[in-house]
Amino acid sequence: MTDEKNGTTRRGLITTGAMAAALAVTLPALAAQQTSASTTAAAGGKSDGNASGSGMFTVKDGTQIFYKDWGSGQPIVFHHGWPLSSDDWDAQMLFFLSKGFRVIAHDRRGHGRSSQTAVGNEMDTYAADVAELMAHLNIRNAVHIGHSTGGGEVARYVARHGRGRVAKAVLIGAVPPIMLRTAKNPGGIPMDVFDGLRKAVAENRTQFYREFPSGPFYGFNRPGAKVSEAIIDNWWRQGMNGGIKAQYDCIKAFSETDFTDDLKNIEVPTLVLHGEDDQIVPIADSAQLSIKLLRHGTLKTYPGQPHGMCTTHGDVINADLLAFIKA
Repeated sequence: MTDEKNGTTRRGLITTGAMAAALAVTLPALAAQQTSASTTAAAGGKSDGNASGSGMFTVKDGTQIFYKDWGSGQPIVFHHGWPLSSDDWDAQMLFFLSKGFRVIAHDRRGHGRSSQTAVGNEMDTYAADVAELMAHLNIRNAVHIGHSTGGGEVARYVARHGRGRVAKAVLIGAVPPIMLRTAKNPGGIPMDVFDGLRKAVAENRTQFYREFPSGPFYGFNRPGAKVSEAIIDNWWRQGMNGGIKAQYDCIKAFSETDFTDDLKNIEVPTLVLHGEDDQIVPIADSAQLSIKLLRHGTLKTYPGQPHGMCTTHGDVINADLLAFIKA
């Protein structure tokens, strides 16, 4: 039934009412957590259990790292993929905040709102930046979750800096052990593929950052795929917010870094999640090799799911993450 005067439908009003009711329950709960955290911080509480929101942290070489830090409880630290930012974890940040966790995510140097660095755009420095930030926030007993390039960052951080601070780790669609085809890694991706990425970024980054998420990243190039222009726009927005030099350099970091020793040296329980239709980081040369190197690893794969499954299938991934963290 249509109300001609107001141009609305009864169904629309019912839907709007239902949304309002849901928000009325959810938003106050989230706000209460934030208020509690802010109150403690204002009273002089240290940042090891109560977060204040977001901020900038300057690491030892002068680079400013943007981070979000919400809620209280056991910390979960999220590490984003290339060439994105901490905003790529929106669905996970809100979900785990509502479950009573403290959620933290940063923009890697050169990406998002962090300094557009010309140097230090390689995995050792990425991990060292995380180590400085974790020390600054006094983060311990944390679960570190990394997607794609962020999975490599997690592996290197946990192996080299995380002793005594990390409870568990998660690698999602992650680049370890090594993406590049070499004599020791014959199933890897040829160098000319990565050279093609560099060429696309250098010649017309804005066009490439439309094409990449429109196609293989989210599996939108598959027959019958439900394409979301909003998701594509958000990917483009995040990519264009970073610096081209750092993003160009990062291609070498995520493709050529060998994480074999890092994986062998991780002592904490590690969950490896991977989409079986991942066209960006093929599962056969990543997750299926990583699981053989981890001391305490668990592998879970998802038939038909793409590289960007944390966005396209967030409800499924969040549930599996929660089960692992609580186990």
